[in-house]
Amino acid sequence: MARSLKLRGGLVLLCLLLSFISLAPTFWGGSLPGWWTKSFDPIHLGLDLQGGMHLVLGVDVDKAVESRLDSTLDQVESLLAEKDVVFKRAERLPGERLAVTVYDEESGKAVDALMGESFPTLEAMTLSQEGGYIQKNYRLGDQEIANIRDYAIRQALETLRNRVDQFGVSEPTLQLQNNDRILIQLPGIKDPERAIALLGKTARLEFKMVAEDANPEDAVKGNLPPGTQLLYERNVNRQTGEATETPLVVYEKTALTGDLLADAQVRIDTRFNEPYVGIDFNPVGAKRFDQITAANVGKRMAIVLDDTVYSAPVIRERISGGSAQISGAFNEQEATDLAIVLRAGSLPAPVKILENRTVGPSLGRDSINQGIVSVVVGGLLVVLAMAFYYRLSGLVANLVLILNLVFIMAMLSLFKATLTLPGIAGIVLTIGMAVDANVLIFERIREELRLGKTVRNALDAGYAKAMLTIIDANVTTLIAALVLFQFGTGPVKGFAVTLSVGIVSSLFTAIFVSRLIFDLFLGNRHIKRLSI
Repeated sequence: MARSLKLRGGLVLLCLLLSFISLAPTFWGGSLPGWWTKSFDPIHLGLDLQGGMHLVLGVDVDKAVESRLDSTLDQVESLLAEKDVVFKRAERLPGERLAVTVYDEESGKAVDALMGESFPTLEAMTLSQEGGYIQKNYRLGDQEIANIRDYAIRQALETLRNRVDQFGVSEPTLQLQNNDRILIQLPGIKDPERAIALLGKTARLEFKMVAEDANPEDAVKGNLPPGTQLLYERNVNRQTGEATETPLVVYEKTALTGDLLADAQVRIDTRFNEPYVGIDFNPVGAKRFDQITAANVGKRMAIVLDDTVYSAPVIRERISGGSAQISGAFNEQEATDLAIVLRAGSLPAPVKILENRTVGPSLGRDSINQGIVSVVVGGLLVVLAMAFYYRLSGLVANLVLILNLVFIMAMLSLFKATLTLPGIAGIVLTIGMAVDANVLIFERIREELRLGKTVRNALDAGYAKAMLTIIDANVTTLIAALVLFQFGTGPVKGFAVTLSVGIVSSLFTAIFVSRLIFDLFLGNRHIKRLSI
């Protein structure tokens, strides 16, 4: 018996010690050593309690459809060339259409066969003839367009979620709203402008060959050779930090895209002691990069991010390792943000900010104060009621109730959960459920004492009979809380977190800790009457 008491007492003391250690950064974070605050986070507050950013982003799904058509057009041109089909031109037309212009009917039939085999989502339209040429028209089906738009929104949501996770925001909220809108809430954000820039960056990385024979000055005036486009190269003066843009003509056709990236990391250039972004391709991208560099030795390749050329180095030799670097006199934050968006993936379509609100912490402070008052008032009423109705045993229940609150807050800190206003409501509800468990136990003990059993036997029987009822009630509530957490969003999830943690803590304190206190009090003493 004594050994059992020591083991159980040691377990409770260990839990208390761990609780106080984990809660210390929340209450005395400024006076603690650095290793302590790094090992244990303070309790995180939600957007409704500490303020932050509330954003609604709109996804330009029409651009996603255009990008799919552009990608399909590139594949069509490559396949036609591979199959030796003679054609005049292939182009994208308004109305989600592609057109391939051929010289004769035989080539037209070959195009139809190729399109039907390789691109079943394209529907053939009526052909047209112009100047002796035959134009074969194809369009995306309505169902395929709907699929592209839906996929673009969902991919944008996941890409933004990856960026936010790597940005380091605690417990963000990201969810779909009304067709093409995404709601984002970032609690406690310290740099709103950086967050907006990071979330809104399309991050479409492309590698394009430079059109060496084109004159950039003529291109600025609007004289562009066919199949080329005018971009601007970003240059930063290393001494002054001044950024300038230089016109550069590149071929429209993209040689390689960032979709084939495997990783992107910030590294330091030992020559200039400046950060740059090192990128590594996946096996498919590495093979493609090897082929491109082998075929273009001595030529310049432009590294383009969101239509801005960051560098355009000359390919000195074949690059077989599948690695490259993006440099541009970045500072550390710019390089870090660029690596984040490249790792998270490019957005399938541009996004625009439809709503941007910064929520101040003043409302949150009022909510915290009111929440604390509600917990204190509710707890005080329960303490008085238990002490009045169950006498000294009621004091045991009150001590257990206090320990329950300590354990709940400690678990929120250890699990890095976020405390929200509905979460405070969950704590208040947990207090009531914890008291309910003690009431069940005490009433069972009273029944056993009325039957004439000794105090020790009444305690054993009371806990044994009440335990199944308590576990059954709390487990069913826990299952409901877990369902709310899995499928709920925002305030519902915050309520479910504290309710789940509270149920686990209540079971431990009501069944294990309260019984330990009674056993310590009774010890080897012969108690004839229990104050209950």
